[in-house]
Amino acid sequence: MLHAQCSKLQVRLCGHRRFVPHIVASAAQAPDAEAKPQAKTPKGTGKGQGKGPGKPAQSASSPEEIRAVRLQKVDSLREQGSEPYAYRFDRTHYTTELQALHEGLAPGAEVEDAKVSVSGRVMAKRVMGKLAFLSLRDDKGQMQLYVDRERLEGLQPGGFDLVKGLVDVGDIVGATGSIKRTEKGELSVVVGSLQVLTKSLLPLPDKWHGLADVEKRYRQRYVDMIVTEETRRTFRARSRIVSTIRRHLEEKEFLEVETPVLESVAGGADARPFVTYHNTLARNFTLRIATELHLKRMVVGGFERVFELGRIFRNEGVSSRHNPEFTSVEIYQAYADYDDMMQLTEAVIRDCAQAVCGSLQVEYQGTVLDFGSPFRRVTMNDLVKELTGLDVMAYGTDVEAARTAALEVVDKMSERDARRKALVKVRSAPSVGHLLNELFEAVGEATLTQPTFVMEHPVEISPLAKPHRSKPGVTERFELFIAAREHANAFSELTDPVEQRRRLEAQLAAAQAAVEADRAARAAAAEASGQPVAPEDDDTPYEVEVDYDFITALEYGMPPTGGLGIGVDRLVMLLTNSPSIRDVIAFPLMK
Repeated sequence: MLHAQCSKLQVRLCGHRRFVPHIVASAAQAPDAEAKPQAKTPKGTGKGQGKGPGKPAQSASSPEEIRAVRLQKVDSLREQGSEPYAYRFDRTHYTTELQALHEGLAPGAEVEDAKVSVSGRVMAKRVMGKLAFLSLRDDKGQMQLYVDRERLEGLQPGGFDLVKGLVDVGDIVGATGSIKRTEKGELSVVVGSLQVLTKSLLPLPDKWHGLADVEKRYRQRYVDMIVTEETRRTFRARSRIVSTIRRHLEEKEFLEVETPVLESVAGGADARPFVTYHNTLARNFTLRIATELHLKRMVVGGFERVFELGRIFRNEGVSSRHNPEFTSVEIYQAYADYDDMMQLTEAVIRDCAQAVCGSLQVEYQGTVLDFGSPFRRVTMNDLVKELTGLDVMAYGTDVEAARTAALEVVDKMSERDARRKALVKVRSAPSVGHLLNELFEAVGEATLTQPTFVMEHPVEISPLAKPHRSKPGVTERFELFIAAREHANAFSELTDPVEQRRRLEAQLAAAQAAVEADRAARAAAAEASGQPVAPEDDDTPYEVEVDYDFITALEYGMPPTGGLGIGVDRLVMLLTNSPSIRDVIAFPLMK
């Protein structure tokens, strides 16, 4: 159960089974059919003849036909002296403000002297004889417009025909009038004047069938936002998470800074970069794969607490957990270590959970996650030993003996595809440290549901982290896992420039050897088969460079420093119960 402090809205964000809407390609408007506007005809010209502008002449079912009809309505509005694409509108209240101000208004009562102006999108429309009802939604909420023909015609001649014939679901309108609660209890604006502010040319998805094409939800996110309340809630929650992170850090006297997106050398992470070309400088640049190395330069320069919230770009695959363009926050604190970063991580994530969910007990995909208790801490080696009985680090530098034992563990894995991938990685692992990491990824990650700090990663896979002060072969590093996903990564930062140079150059040599071996293997395979050389894919080794300017910065001296990176998108997924990263990125990359 969720904490009692969760409001109804918060429960829907943090504890519900996320509703995934559907988009249909065509959507006829219901209950009012689209109609071509007609010129007014004299009374008595025959039964069924036009009774004024907007009398339906024919219904249209396809988006193309609806668009043609609505373009005619644009012309009709202009012929009547109205501009269907207004410059501004003076709104006096949001719908939620009116709901709060008149909460105690009795059914049937009207506050005639309360003249208000509201504006927003028409989400539903009903015409019932001499009455019409429009459902108006603004940025805060939704409210009914009550249109009485006699009253509106007295204040705005032709206004009822405008509502009936020229206003469609999807239009953005402004209305002025008094406040009334209907006999059925619906708080409404009794319309005294109404203006079309933006004429919509395309129909919204059908109310009942929604958005059936999931891909279209992402490609046309603006439509998804219009029709799906849950989508709007998700992006409001995202904004609260970002502002909570920023506020938490600023309250601890961290300085927000900005570092380059275009870089001469991609560094700070093990990831394939995007490459672009600068025409004037006649050279290639990469989009940053991390903000780490420039933020550390800031620490060298004397800024002891810095952070950056920004976009990161990695030329990798797309999945429910990965988008090539994503948001992270990287944080660096001088005179701190990875234990301080663990405390900071817990505090930031608790603040975000409380801000969005109103509780530290958060449901994600059917499992309640506990952010109130201290996060579990376990070393990578201990976790693998706990799950498999194998003490990998006990093998020291004997990689072949460790590999033999690791292969026996992998052979026992029940899931065939996972076993096949793990076997390939274990067989090619160049060191005991790499073997430990491969076993952790194969058997450990999926078990980490509750918040868990996995600590003491091998030196071989942590080139920017300090060696552990008392344990050989591992570093002072942790990753935070929640719901079987990595959410944060942190180090006691390596500040020894000589050791940093050695590690980065060793990483460079290993990468170059892998690239050359892969090229030779693909060339040999092509020659043997008589086919062209196979193209590169996400698993193809790629060339890396050493950022020697960063090493130069370290040689001027960087104080002991703790560094932390948190993936913002995955945190938003977690706190909004979203199954895919595409659900929390407003405009995700699509094929």
